[in-house]
Amino acid sequence: MSGALLGRAALGAAAFGASCVAYGTFVESAAYRVRRATIGVLAPDAEALRVLHISDAHLLPWYRRRRAFLESLSGLDSDLVVSTGDSIASPDALEPLLGSLGRLLDAPGVFVFGSNDYRSPRLKNPAKYLWKTTSKGAPQASDLPTEQLRAALTARGWLDLNDRRGELTIRGQRLAFRGTDDAHEHRDHYEAVAGPAEPGALNVGVTHAPYLRLLDAMTNDGVEVIFAGHTHGGQVCVPIHGALTSNCDLPPRLAKGLFRHASGHATSWVNVSAGLGMSPYAPFRFACPPEVTLLTLAPRAA
Repeated sequence: MSGALLGRAALGAAAFGASCVAYGTFVESAAYRVRRATIGVLAPDAEALRVLHISDAHLLPWYRRRRAFLESLSGLDSDLVVSTGDSIASPDALEPLLGSLGRLLDAPGVFVFGSNDYRSPRLKNPAKYLWKTTSKGAPQASDLPTEQLRAALTARGWLDLNDRRGELTIRGQRLAFRGTDDAHEHRDHYEAVAGPAEPGALNVGVTHAPYLRLLDAMTNDGVEVIFAGHTHGGQVCVPIHGALTSNCDLPPRLAKGLFRHASGHATSWVNVSAGLGMSPYAPFRFACPPEVTLLTLAPRAA
């Protein structure tokens, strides 16, 4: 191939790459959607429950489209809201977050925190995600209003499940929750909530990062449905192939969506949200639109 042809090929590749980055930054990063799914986990005579799963908003005050999408979610009339963390990306994002959640805070809710509910995002080389996770060996120093966020959510009646258990009864259905703090920064202490499933209840697990140690432990204990986020669905995916990384030890092919998880002789449903946002230092997505999940918990077949 001649030098001129090589030059044109290089320019074409550069132009294509730039157009992909522009598309991911200005189009797909704000192409918010509601992913819907149904699983039969309730008693045959129970009334179905609609669960809104929100994760990884990484909100900054000037994210107007993301805030507007959050505000619109109250129109889904969900029976329960599950938040799996990484909600804010700066200290001044707390009030915008609470304002954007709006009427969702009037519904029953549960929450756990991710690392970016404790500390602000840092500038990193995004290519490193392809061969190693961003996990730290120990929790990092906090600079975000974590305790104010916790207080604001619990004041509205939402259950704090960071290494805690809790129960709610919704439409006559008893839900027994257990959750952990962020496993990505080793803040999780599953031993604080471990133990057999609560009889007569739907047992639900909530955690930010879907590390296998937590999925296995919850499944072995009889938890039937597990909610997690953190992965951003891979954030930059290859069409047809899917995610290249999950930023944890979950296989990349499971970086988003609803799937069955097996551990020993037990199985559970796991919903991993691709999330609403991403670090402001890597504000793009490709073949992985931002999402929330509306998961209908339906009666099992008789």
